[in-house]
Amino acid sequence: MGKGEHTRQAILDEALSMASCIGLGSLSIGVLAERTHMSKSGLFAHFGSKEELQLAVLRESQQRFAEVVVRPALRLPRGLARLRAIVVNWLDWTRTCNLPGGCVINAAAAEFDDQPGPLRDEVRNGLLALRRTLAETVTKAVATGELRADTDVEQFVFELNGIYQVTQQSRRLLNDLDADRRALAAFDRLIRDNAVTEEGK
Repeated sequence: MGKGEHTRQAILDEALSMASCIGLGSLSIGVLAERTHMSKSGLFAHFGSKEELQLAVLRESQQRFAEVVVRPALRLPRGLARLRAIVVNWLDWTRTCNLPGGCVINAAAAEFDDQPGPLRDEVRNGLLALRRTLAETVTKAVATGELRADTDVEQFVFELNGIYQVTQQSRRLLNDLDADRRALAAFDRLIRDNAVTEEGK
């Protein structure tokens, strides 16, 4: 990695940490320049505008998500083992990536859901990509015979997203120390509701 790429990565690391705590919309170029010991003009030289910086932060967040949530799970056999690994990694990914204020993508979805433009498009595309990954994983669990052939894959993915959202709220806002256990219990119930039974074999 060259000096320019190293500097750009250092900026993104700090910007991602800041956005985790204060939101992407509140990301301050001035404060970020101070924290990275750069001038504003030096920072803009790497990104060109605040929006380009915000887009880069979203893409960096998505890349880290893929690295810590999806890729490790893909090393497991397709089916429920892989699906469970994705869910477990997903629930824990902000701690793994040391994001002190939680998921940047999740927060940005609330920030920009009613604001048309590149940032909303980036968030939307990232969330759709995650849903496709989850749907493919659930579909493979159907193909392996671990989930019923009539499993409603889209409903399954919808409920998985609901489990994640309520876990984040319970963990971060309500200080529920039992949130992770409840999340996995909800996931296990979802599996049981769609599992192949002896009668269905």
